[in-house]
Amino acid sequence: MSLIARVSRHFEESAQLKLASVEHLAGPIADAVDLMVSALASDRKILACGNGGSAGDAQHFAAELVGRFERERPELAALALTTDSSILTAVGNDYGFEEVFARQVRGLGQADDVLLAISTSGNSPNVIAAIAAAHERQMHVVALTGKGGGRIGTMLGEGDVHLCVPHDRTARIQEVHLLTIHCLCDGIDAILLGEQE
Repeated sequence: MSLIARVSRHFEESAQLKLASVEHLAGPIADAVDLMVSALASDRKILACGNGGSAGDAQHFAAELVGRFERERPELAALALTTDSSILTAVGNDYGFEEVFARQVRGLGQADDVLLAISTSGNSPNVIAAIAAAHERQMHVVALTGKGGGRIGTMLGEGDVHLCVPHDRTARIQEVHLLTIHCLCDGIDAILLGEQE
């Protein structure tokens, strides 16, 4: 297979998965937007976490809310738990890597805040621990997963939202996660600022 054919196949697979995911994810994404807007309107915040590419997604999401997405608006309360190297290394060294997000959730999270928990497999131990900590703090969870949802899919409660990409390949799941993050940001802006085409 030529390199051009390989590249073309990536584009085709990504586009096909995104179209196939619309029916599965549109409703839950709308539910997640409602949950996040409710939190933000009540002076609550959104904490976000994930590993590797999912850490980048957590940071991307927080940046779009604190900065702006596509329209000017007041800054919104969001924080990525993946960025403070002193916290990550101290907690990882003293308590183990599994606790790097959970301790931040317990330290920063309040009742009715939202945790955006991102794990392509649904089995990341430190994201699972963060979800457990969020539930301890009476926070809501929006989980972005794939591969059937893994352990995360089994631990979500009635006040949580599960956005599980129906695919098993990490790269494809991450591509839909990014689109989902943009849908969340657009939905938040649409509710707060009004509809715009």
